[in-house]
Order: sequence, then structure tokens, then C-alpha cells
Amino acid sequence: MKNVFVDQSTLTDRYQTTIPASVRKALELNKQEKLQYEIRSDGSVLLSKCQSDEVDPVVAGFLDFLERDMKNHPRTLKPLSPELARNLNDLVGEIDIDLDEPLGED
Repeated sequence: MKNVFVDQSTLTDRYQTTIPASVRKALELNKQEKLQYEIRSDGSVLLSKCQSDEVDPVVAGFLDFLERDMKNHPRTLKPLSPELARNLNDLVGEIDIDLDEPLGED
């Protein structure tokens, strides 16, 4: 198999890297998209764009658990009270999250 092109990036102290523009363009990547890494036995890595229909196995497992629990114990389901909704909004309602911001030390 012949390489179409080769590019490189640097790993930061926090084990993060920027995907080179040539790779982003070739894979048609947009912000917040997921990448898949396939580590091969010869040490090479195949990087590919995850398809939108792929499901995170952890999230899928948790959602399956919730579904089973709701079906098996429907009496435990309770609506969110207006007071709890207000309390949650007071705690996090004005917090802006920039997903492109580098991770903090914590």
C-alpha cells in the first residue's frame, strides 16, 4: 500500500496533539468528531474518522441499564420537581463550557 501523504504532530505534556490540517482535510474532520485508532501488530497506527452511527459502548451500556431499570421498576420514576430544576439551574445555569479550551491542571 502506497502512502498518499505523510504528516506529523507533537504530543504535549498532557498527551494531547493537534491533528495536522492535511489530515483533517483528507478525513473531512470537523470539531468534536471522534477518531478511531487501530494499532497494528507491526506498530503502525491506522487513524480513521468514526462514523456517526457508531455508539460509545460505555454510554450505550449505561443507557441500556437505565432502560431496563425503568421497565423493571416503573414506580420509582418521579418527575423532576420545579424546585429541583431551579436548584440545578442555580448551580450550573450560567456556566459556559468551551469544548475547544485546553484542559486545566485539575
